[in-house]
Amino acid sequence: MNIPMLFMSVDAGLVFVGIIALIVIIAIVKTAVIVPQKTAFIVERLGKYRCTLDAGFHILLPFFDRIAYRHTLKEQAIDVPPQECITKDNIAVSVDGILYMQVMDPAKASYGIGNYLFATTQLAQTTMRSEMGKLDLDRSFEERTSINAAVVAAVDKASDPWGIKVTRYEIKNITPPKTIRDAMEKQMRAEREKRAMIAESEGERQAKINRAEGERQEAIALSEGERARRINEAEGKAKEILLVAEAQATGISKVAEAINGSGGLESVNMQLAQQYLTQFGNLAKTNNTMIIPSNLADIAGVLKACTSVVKKVEGK
Repeated sequence: MNIPMLFMSVDAGLVFVGIIALIVIIAIVKTAVIVPQKTAFIVERLGKYRCTLDAGFHILLPFFDRIAYRHTLKEQAIDVPPQECITKDNIAVSVDGILYMQVMDPAKASYGIGNYLFATTQLAQTTMRSEMGKLDLDRSFEERTSINAAVVAAVDKASDPWGIKVTRYEIKNITPPKTIRDAMEKQMRAEREKRAMIAESEGERQAKINRAEGERQEAIALSEGERARRINEAEGKAKEILLVAEAQATGISKVAEAINGSGGLESVNMQLAQQYLTQFGNLAKTNNTMIIPSNLADIAGVLKACTSVVKKVEGK
């Protein structure tokens, strides 16, 4: 065998070995599979479902097994596009939201439906339209929680054969037409003005009540003060009258004692005569018309009458 033929046989052997090595590398790459955490791979053998690979390292049968589907087992947030909904009072509103879902059975998610993301989104939209049609526009803003619960219940029930679990649904926006928004703004403005007027009137009412209560308390205080003043005055007058009466009684007693003494009666007669003449003279000074007693000259008779009165008092 010559040298050229030897080299040709060596080159052919190297090529064959290289091809074998390449085939082995491709087989290893195709058969050695590393599945990440919270991920599931669906393996088919000759086009038929074989198994579901969980997280970890796996070896497949070369040229027979293949990875047909890859699913994430994490909870996913799907944006539901805006859609036109007709409310119970025939108003078109645009509603969009976010749907939260999770793959629970990767095999069902692979073979139960073609595209579970599209299917659940469409089902959420149709359910939303149905729920919005049951409510008036004003109530739709208040009933977001019940609408979300109804969408979750409907979509979760329908997606159960697909191996999908719908955890929750949240409405992002409810956008009515511009004309309706303008009317709502006017209504809210009127409502705010109404509340302001009510608050102002309540304030005025409370202020009047407070003023009336203050005036009533003031009147009560004044009346109590006036009552106390009158009581004090009455007590003062009573004490004054009592003191005057006691003084008069003491004076009368002193006069009686003096009359009963030696020369007392003569002193009384002289005092009465002086007072009689003094008062008669004052009467003549202060009046133009003068009334003269018929017995003016009989002063002794007057004194006698007065003396008899004194004696009667003494006799008592």
